[in-house]
Amino acid sequence: MSKVSVSIPQDFILGAAASAWQTEGWSGKKPGQDSYLDAWYQHDRHVWHNGYGPAGATDFINRYQEDVALMKAAGLTHYRTSINWSRFLTDYENGVVDEEYARYYDNLIDEMQRQGIELMLCLEHYELPAILLEQYGGWASKKVVELYLLYAEQVFARYAHKVTRWFTFNEPIVVQTRVYLDALRWPYEQNTHKWMQWNHHKNLATAKVVKLFREKGYPGTVGTILNPEVTYPRSSAAHDVKAAHLYDLFYNRVFLDPAMKGEYPPELIALLQQHGVQWDYDAAELQLIADYRVDEVGINLYYPHRVKAPSRAWHAETPFHPAYYYEHFELPGRRMNKSRGWEIMPQIIFDMAMRIKNEYGNVPWFVAESGMGIENEAQFKNADGEIQDDYRIEFIAEHLYQTLKAREAGANCQGYMLWAFTDNVSPMNAFKNRYGLIEIDLENQRQRRMKKSAHWYRGLRDCHQLTLTLDDEWK
Repeated sequence: MSKVSVSIPQDFILGAAASAWQTEGWSGKKPGQDSYLDAWYQHDRHVWHNGYGPAGATDFINRYQEDVALMKAAGLTHYRTSINWSRFLTDYENGVVDEEYARYYDNLIDEMQRQGIELMLCLEHYELPAILLEQYGGWASKKVVELYLLYAEQVFARYAHKVTRWFTFNEPIVVQTRVYLDALRWPYEQNTHKWMQWNHHKNLATAKVVKLFREKGYPGTVGTILNPEVTYPRSSAAHDVKAAHLYDLFYNRVFLDPAMKGEYPPELIALLQQHGVQWDYDAAELQLIADYRVDEVGINLYYPHRVKAPSRAWHAETPFHPAYYYEHFELPGRRMNKSRGWEIMPQIIFDMAMRIKNEYGNVPWFVAESGMGIENEAQFKNADGEIQDDYRIEFIAEHLYQTLKAREAGANCQGYMLWAFTDNVSPMNAFKNRYGLIEIDLENQRQRRMKKSAHWYRGLRDCHQLTLTLDDEWK
């Protein structure tokens, strides 16, 4: 074991993230303002752990002043959340703003500025208005791309003089992958054509928002937040290497390349065509994506993804799915977060950093989410009722260390943001696994309480020094 100490640059982001739907709750929500997540919860409440969903969440909408004070106490330099599209407007076709909800954001922005914490805002974190899914098929429709642009116009007009770091999407690949590729979530439709159409229209929407922002001359930047899975082959054999390459192509490069290179990989387009995947796009849309790339990228990194070559033939009657080219592989003996079923491998941050440096022109980026969800955290409370989450401190320290190492190696990495600021609701998982620096006590009116990790995180901010013990001895 060896103890190491690394300096944290003064301009380095030490933040935390959340989203509107996972924190705000439904207080003040009007009829017709359901998001996709609200509709899924209403249709399928039984699949959400213990029935918890976005209805109550953490009630941030009413308790934001208390929570912003806790952000300051925990040492956050930045906080990233979303604006809930489904609640920001009362008329999606004509862009009519819900003044009550908009004032809440006016007040939140002002409060964060008073506390000296920079707010970063995302325009869509799975919060597609449910009525647009019902009427137009959601992101399958170019009409929805135009309605999203109308929404973005109204948001920028209201807040762009106060907030200068904007993001078009958080994890834009997730909803359509869960719904249309894997049919794991409502409305459960396996349809690879729709999957790719949603991908394309979100890439197109990002380019259109970047164009709008720049043409209006707003100060600041527009980025996107992606969740590429750092992918490793089972072995060095050609067939496994090919499986990892193709997994990366379908799930990672489908968004990484348009955002940072302004184009889809030609190999991806060729494979989609080869398998008869039909998606509507034209040269003008591809040119727009080429001309309006993002200013920065947030990268969400939790665990490595391992694949191997398929071990059996694809069933002739099964529609094409990228799994035609790979199977998942679990490394024996891997280090695990047993609560979540995820492998722990901090090196994914360094490996992704080097990839962005070497393959994507070293664009500005930051770790937008990194965190550890643990079940039954109450078992770790001390006599004073504070959760002693040393496992989270260890997780953050090791991942932050890899982030700082990557920066020292020349990666243009601007910072590290933890998922999450408080415990909050996740799809299906609900409050089962807790991620926060701050405990949300569901049995006691959602009372907030700092965990040990919150005090430790504040110490990082105060001393700008990370000290940790590495398990690097030969034993």
